[in-house]
Amino acid sequence: MLGRLTHDRTFTQPVVWVTTFFMVAFHIGAIVALFFFTWKAFFVAMVLWWVAGGAGIGMGYHRLLTHRGYKTPKWVEYVLTVCATLTLEGGPIFWVAVHRMHHQNTDKEGDPHSPQDGAFWAHVGWLLTGQTMHNDAAALLPFVPDLRKDKFHVWISRWHWVPITTLGIILLAVGGWPFLLWGIFFRTVLGLHSTWLVNSATHMWGSRRFATADTSRNSLWVALLTFGEGWHNNHHAHPQSSRHGLAWYEFDPNWYGISVLRMMGLAWDVKARSLNTPIEVVVS
Repeated sequence: MLGRLTHDRTFTQPVVWVTTFFMVAFHIGAIVALFFFTWKAFFVAMVLWWVAGGAGIGMGYHRLLTHRGYKTPKWVEYVLTVCATLTLEGGPIFWVAVHRMHHQNTDKEGDPHSPQDGAFWAHVGWLLTGQTMHNDAAALLPFVPDLRKDKFHVWISRWHWVPITTLGIILLAVGGWPFLLWGIFFRTVLGLHSTWLVNSATHMWGSRRFATADTSRNSLWVALLTFGEGWHNNHHAHPQSSRHGLAWYEFDPNWYGISVLRMMGLAWDVKARSLNTPIEVVVS
């Protein structure tokens, strides 16, 4: 097993003030939401949690754009991308480049968020302190030559804050402060920590089905929070597979969503692995 550092890298480097400000503000908003609870607002938040975190991050940013585990019409790709921007996790160029960096250098020098540099660093410290990474950062560009050729992905990467801002205005107009606080602030914070747990927790705790050359682990509770992204050891062993929950009992709604798209004729060349197939197969 890879050795761990004795200190956390967080705050050993300059604070990224813009990111820190928005993270603090959203967490305050999430706490305030608890005092404006309504069942309608809670339901809106739960639906948007799946739209943004499941369809957007899991099916869109991760399994489609980052790993190209399946193909879709461009309009479907763009819809999933817009859903992903609702998470406050940045545009596709930033997100995809960082995740590809992670896979190329998992738990080694060059991994943007490895627990080898500390648990808090892996969870959120890498975003709050250190070198600011943005869409035009020289370190990221070589990892996303495909997205840089797409005018929509270049545009939405620069203006990724527009969809969530627009959604916030709509929610405020329709449902007042409860809809805004739950549908934007509480839901976003829940989604952020769920995604961050994949970076931190699933490299620290859980089971290992495959003897990968990293610390990736499978975690049911992270899978529940991320609609299937918690089967991280499965994923690192077979990164291009659109199916992360390889056994029937491994909860993977993002795979179910991709399967629905395939049945509708909106996804093809779906690369998938199960415990019954020794290699990745293409599902037509």
